Amino acid sequence: MIRITFVLRRKPGMSIAEFQEYWRTVHGPLVARHATTLNILRYVQVHTLDDPANQQLASPRGKMESPYDGVAELWWTSRDALTAGFTGAAYQAAARELLEDETKFIDLPNSPLWLAYEYPQVNPIPEELVAREHSSLVKLFFCLRHPSRLTLEQAQLYWRTSHGPTIRGVAGALRMRRYLQVHRFEDDLEQDFRTSRGTRVAPYTGHAEAWFDRADLALMGSTPEGRRAMQIAVEDEAKFIDFANSAIWLAKERVLIDRR
Repeated sequence: MIRITFVLRRKPGMSIAEFQEYWRTVHGPLVARHATTLNILRYVQVHTLDDPANQQLASPRGKMESPYDGVAELWWTSRDALTAGFTGAAYQAAARELLEDETKFIDLPNSPLWLAYEYPQVNPIPEELVAREHSSLVKLFFCLRHPSRLTLEQAQLYWRTSHGPTIRGVAGALRMRRYLQVHRFEDDLEQDFRTSRGTRVAPYTGHAEAWFDRADLALMGSTPEGRRAMQIAVEDEAKFIDFANSAIWLAKERVLIDRR
């Protein structure tokens, strides 16, 4: 599968509550209505939580970017499925209507998007976990950029082949339920999407997703094992992540389309 990750900042003058309400009740159903025309396989809204834990997560990593207000995550079965209808009138009309609606609540120049592939690292059985509004699960979202001393390929290789095994080794102490790496890949389509939205902010190297039970997350730093695991994770992250140009936060998920 191929994914689009679209990290969102709200339009100036909107509260985060207003932004998330419009996104959930107006824009989400609009995307769902066009899902068949656009060949969308899955669509999840990731709504940022205003939570003290956001600062607790950022603090060991030093100064970081402020959390985004949400993330739109969309899946297609393949790149061909994503582009299949590009030239069709119905596709173009649907895409135009969605973009026009985005302008009503998203600060598009400051909301980057990119194409990506996912690499599962820690998986439960069954695999599916969703941090729904009234569940005890929360989703950690960590969009990261690599330092200038590394190329995109070098950073992603280390992330996948070295950092991934490191996190698998401490996942128990971190009380992590699931961990997924989502790596950006360079594609001309990305620039097309950015140009149509006037996007100014550079895309990220990718993002990490991790699911925790709220009670487990609160206990993470209360044990020697948990504190040591967090230290190991952050020290290894520093080898391939530019913390000052990355962001981390907690969120809840709303699944609007799932045709898998």
